[in-house]
Amino acid sequence: MFKTYGYAVQSADAPFAPFAFDRRDTGAHDVRIDILYCGVCHSDLHTARGEWAGTVYPNVPGHEIVGRVTEVGSEVTKFKVGALVGVGCLVDSCRTCPSCQEGLEQYCEGPGGFVGTYNAPDKHTGGVTYGGYSKSIVVDEAFTLRVPENLDLAAVAPLLCAGITTYSPLRHWNVRAGQKVGIVGLGGLGHMGVKLAAAFGAHVVLFTTSASKVEDAKRLGAHEVVISKDPQQMAKHANSFDFILNTVAASHNLDQFTALLKRDGTLTLVGVPEHAHPSPDVANLIFKRRKLAGSLIGGIAETQEMLDFCGKHGITSDIEMIRMDEIDKAYERMVKSDVKYRFVIDMATLDI
Repeated sequence: MFKTYGYAVQSADAPFAPFAFDRRDTGAHDVRIDILYCGVCHSDLHTARGEWAGTVYPNVPGHEIVGRVTEVGSEVTKFKVGALVGVGCLVDSCRTCPSCQEGLEQYCEGPGGFVGTYNAPDKHTGGVTYGGYSKSIVVDEAFTLRVPENLDLAAVAPLLCAGITTYSPLRHWNVRAGQKVGIVGLGGLGHMGVKLAAAFGAHVVLFTTSASKVEDAKRLGAHEVVISKDPQQMAKHANSFDFILNTVAASHNLDQFTALLKRDGTLTLVGVPEHAHPSPDVANLIFKRRKLAGSLIGGIAETQEMLDFCGKHGITSDIEMIRMDEIDKAYERMVKSDVKYRFVIDMATLDI
């Protein structure tokens, strides 16, 4: 074990504070990573503030990690010291279930499912995993990703969650040139959905409740913007979409979007609301053979594919850099949706 440092919360209502803790030594298949940047995900806030059941304190969040390898285990073949790497939402899985065997570790069916980068049982230490709000981390090479060197490294960090969360459904439902694709919501997830769907060659329509977001949506790659509170604007698009990706994490009526799908179109949800959505109109689905679906991040192979795609197309997240000691203020602003579009912590500011 070796000592490292980070920022942790000791309870649901406590502020973040410096925290010293132990990481495991680098095993035969591990890489040790000095963390350069860590994105701030809304999941971090939900977990740290105890809004989701099961938070273990002290809690060190962070699963959008970009860093540099400083040590490799004796059996490591994928990485060398000095390599730029990323770590996303999971750091292990059972590796033997059907989902893991198919490269879909995010749907691991083994006991307890995949091992989250933070707040998950750590089979190496017997405690819980600590995330990227820290100086360093040790991860199995099988769950470590190559980071394209041509991209802004800080702006790559949110790709490890927001990027793959939107890329995976776009790829799974075979979004392509010539299709009409909707993105609902222009936040951390939605802005990545717009960028990626446009890069896939689709005609992209952004749905928002805020007229103030129209110009920014077009800057990010949307071809059209629809104010979803306006029934007339919505009606113009009835029965016309091949695919709609809904990134909104607040409870709302889904029928207004399923009605926009063509026959055999799909509405996929990636936002998890605090309270359930109203039950959708079944007739809306039956009479056009429409599908209502969900999607969770992506497996390791697909996440690497996403990073390579972003490297090829020059895609990163729009970010606001913060210091480590500004994390509580960042959380306050996240609650108000006051960020365009993802906070990223410069870990060089973690001075302990």
